[in-house]
Amino acid sequence: MHPEWGVLSPETASRIEATRRAGGRVVAVGTTSLRLLESAAAETGEVRPFAGETRLFILPGYRFRAIDLLLTNFHLPRSTLLMLVAALAGHERIKAAYAHAVAAGYRFFSYGDACLIERSDLPK
Repeated sequence: MHPEWGVLSPETASRIEATRRAGGRVVAVGTTSLRLLESAAAETGEVRPFAGETRLFILPGYRFRAIDLLLTNFHLPRSTLLMLVAALAGHERIKAAYAHAVAAGYRFFSYGDACLIERSDLPK
């Protein structure tokens, strides 16, 4: 997976931590922000300031530490980003969502329809 560069400021990291302490959820808007937030998260889940490249390659089995939901478009089959969303939501949920999208004529890739994906390991 290609590296991506980004910055998570001390103020933003502090706001994320305050949101978590208050019982709020963290929503990544796009896969780049997800990768940056996860790269900024310590093993404990604490989100710290970050500046630099992320080379994080998220596959099923990855333990998410920083985010709860992801807003993203539908990604192309056999892509690294499809693996990322399958890691987040679970392979079967993604297969079902994509089957629905194909049957309903949703558009895919950069200018396609979007979806809000919740982590499969969160309590209901």
